[in-house]
Amino acid sequence: MSLQVGLTQDLATCHALRRAVFIEEQSVPEAEEVDGRDAEALHLLAKIDGEAVGCARILIKGETGKIGRVCVLRACRGQGIGVALIHAALAVLRDVPGVTQARLGAQTHALEFYTRLGFKTVGPEYLDAGIAHRDMVRDLQVSQ
Repeated sequence: MSLQVGLTQDLATCHALRRAVFIEEQSVPEAEEVDGRDAEALHLLAKIDGEAVGCARILIKGETGKIGRVCVLRACRGQGIGVALIHAALAVLRDVPGVTQARLGAQTHALEFYTRLGFKTVGPEYLDAGIAHRDMVRDLQVSQ
């Protein structure tokens, strides 16, 4: 298995992955998934042996990089793809001048996953697209 994760301009593939995971699998309304912010974001694409299997996007506001829309196709989970996407996102954010913190809204079932990657929960639980989430943050100066 050859896993590659990197920045991409291939939004059509990212949208197809997000549709499969968020809209079809998790029943997120399309109007909420397609939020009009992709043009201002950086996008990461994960491929195994050339096949797209996951993606994430990064929005930057001031000192914070918000990692979002992290998804891996169901058949490919448990192979380290999500970890690779988060590590790649953190590496990208470390290279952006002035960005000192990563932030994300984690589905509550994934809190432990993100905690293992150095994120800490902040704030109360909330619903996003009908799914329970908690905000999480990570200082970019702390090594992984």
